[in-house]
Amino acid sequence: MYREIATKLVNAIQDGQFETKLPTEAQLMERFHASRNTIRKAIDLVYQQGLLRRVQGSGYFITNIQLKHKTVVNLSARSMLNSNLHPRDLESKVLTFDTIHGDTALSRQLGIPVDEELYRVIRLRYWHNQLYCLEKAYYLRSVVPYLSTEAVNSSIWDFLSEAYGIGIANSDDYLSLTNLSVEESQLMGLGHGDTYMTLDSCNYYKNNGLLDFSHTVFVYPDLALYFHTTNLANN
Repeated sequence: MYREIATKLVNAIQDGQFETKLPTEAQLMERFHASRNTIRKAIDLVYQQGLLRRVQGSGYFITNIQLKHKTVVNLSARSMLNSNLHPRDLESKVLTFDTIHGDTALSRQLGIPVDEELYRVIRLRYWHNQLYCLEKAYYLRSVVPYLSTEAVNSSIWDFLSEAYGIGIANSDDYLSLTNLSVEESQLMGLGHGDTYMTLDSCNYYKNNGLLDFSHTVFVYPDLALYFHTTNLANN
C-alpha cells in the first residue's frame, strides 16, 4: 500500500498540487486513510527519488530541481510501481513487437538460459512531437506472460503495475557515450557514427528476479540527467 501512496504523492508533486511542501503526516494519514507508519514509508520512498528535502522540525519540502530550461531525466526514480524515469506523456512509434528466444549474446549479457523466451519491443519515443529516444527492451515471458499491444503503444510500466502488480525493486544502470550503429542511424534518421548518450538498464523486481533489459539512446536536445545521493552518515 505504501508504494501506491508514494506513486500518488509523486504524481501530485509533478502535477503541482504541492508546490513547496508536503502536507503533514496527520493530513496525509487522513487523505489516504493510512497509518502513520505506512505514510512514513511512502514519504521515504519519495525522498529516495530526490523529490523531497527533509528539514528537521519543519517537515518535507519539494525539491527545486535546477536546470529548468532542460529536460530532466530522473535516474533516481526507479523504486515506484510505475517507473517515472522519462517525462510523462511520451508518444510511441512501435517498430518491433514480437516474441523471440534469447541467443548466446543475450544469455551472457542477462545471465539467462539460452532460448529463454522474451518479448522484444523496439520503439521510437517522442516528446512534444520531437524525437526523444530509441528504446530496445526485452521482457522475460516467465515473469510477464502477456504484454498487450495497447501497453506497448503507451506505458508498459503502467500495464505491468495494473496487470501484475510488478514494479522495479532495484536496477543496474550503465551510462555511456555511444556512436550510432548503421541500424540505429537508419531507424532515427540520424548520422551514422554520431555520438549520443545511452542508458543500459537491467531492472529487477522482488527477490532480485530479472524483469527486463533495455538499451535507450537519448537524442532529445538539452537533456539533463538527475541523480539523488543520500549520505547515510548524516541522516
